[in-house]
Amino acid sequence: MRRTLRSALALALPLTLAGALQHGTAHAATSDPLRDLQWGLDQVRAEQAWPTSTGAGAVVAVVDTGVDFTHPDLRANLLQGATFTGCKGQSPCGNGDFRGPDGENNADEHGTHVAGIVAAVTDNGLGVAGTAPDAKILPVKVLEDGSGSFEEIAAGIRWSADKGADVINLSLGGLAGTQALTLTGLESSVPEAIAYANSRGVSVIAAAGNSATPLCNTPAFEPGAVCVASTDRNETKSWFSELPNKTDLKAVSAPGGAGTLFCEDDIVSTVPLGTGSEACGESDYDFYAGTSMATPHVAGVAALLFAQGRTLADVEAALLDTARQPLTDVTGVYSPVFGWGIVDAAAAVATPVTATPTSTDGSTKGGGKGGQGGGKGGKSRG
Repeated sequence: MRRTLRSALALALPLTLAGALQHGTAHAATSDPLRDLQWGLDQVRAEQAWPTSTGAGAVVAVVDTGVDFTHPDLRANLLQGATFTGCKGQSPCGNGDFRGPDGENNADEHGTHVAGIVAAVTDNGLGVAGTAPDAKILPVKVLEDGSGSFEEIAAGIRWSADKGADVINLSLGGLAGTQALTLTGLESSVPEAIAYANSRGVSVIAAAGNSATPLCNTPAFEPGAVCVASTDRNETKSWFSELPNKTDLKAVSAPGGAGTLFCEDDIVSTVPLGTGSEACGESDYDFYAGTSMATPHVAGVAALLFAQGRTLADVEAALLDTARQPLTDVTGVYSPVFGWGIVDAAAAVATPVTATPTSTDGSTKGGGKGGQGGGKGGKSRG
């Protein structure tokens, strides 16, 4: 089924040819009807990790275009978030809803799709399963209609860190052509915000970009971020993906789709109600491709790790050390095409948990903050 350009953010390919997709039966381990189409969860071995960790108590901030709070496959896992774009006067000014302060949907489906990959409600007889099915999502709206500012993104990152996020998902980028996203302001504000989040024990997971260049793009190139490149269902590099190369070698790969002709070759997830592609046979779900879709798979695995009480250093070590090179399953080898490899949730949660340090006030530093979190694209490429 052929697709057309739709979103400025996610290489999501809604189709132009009519025809319903045959979904088959629900995956054996869950009652979610679209689970059989979620080959990405299989590639990162998410289900094999769930007996050890489902992400309960962990919070993932989706710093993006906002989330549809009414979606039945997300609602139970959503926390009250914040809106930093379109505010008139004091900022933040909203709860992270995708519609923004003006109440309009300005092509802002992207964040809802990302959120579903992280932590869609699972085994509820609806739609899809999440990578970390019991994690909570903190929606932070910093983008609208394919644009935003570095200052608003930085403010969203800092707010997320202060409100108890364990993981911050950045399925966005600011260099021309990387995420088809227009950003303004001082770029330096974002690396400073990432460093601040790291100082609070928060893992920042960022999309490599979609222009097929040899390096991770901003903000994924920053030292404090884990850069995520995209693979297709055959475990080869997606044609659009940046190569996950950066000076600190904090780079991995994850399923982001093929970005070509067929729905089922891309990543299915939640979208705002009624905005799904008719050609793909869904109204409240859709198939997108891009490094924007790869990134939340990694953020979800990070949530599984934080839920075990791990520190930031322990979480990121587990992600990198257990990532496997495609086809060979070799670990501990860095590749200029895949970074440390495709993240492996089951192997990561099975690594020993480093003792969580205790601060002078008796509290612990490191994951599973639970309810502390604030009340939380080339066709559509992310």
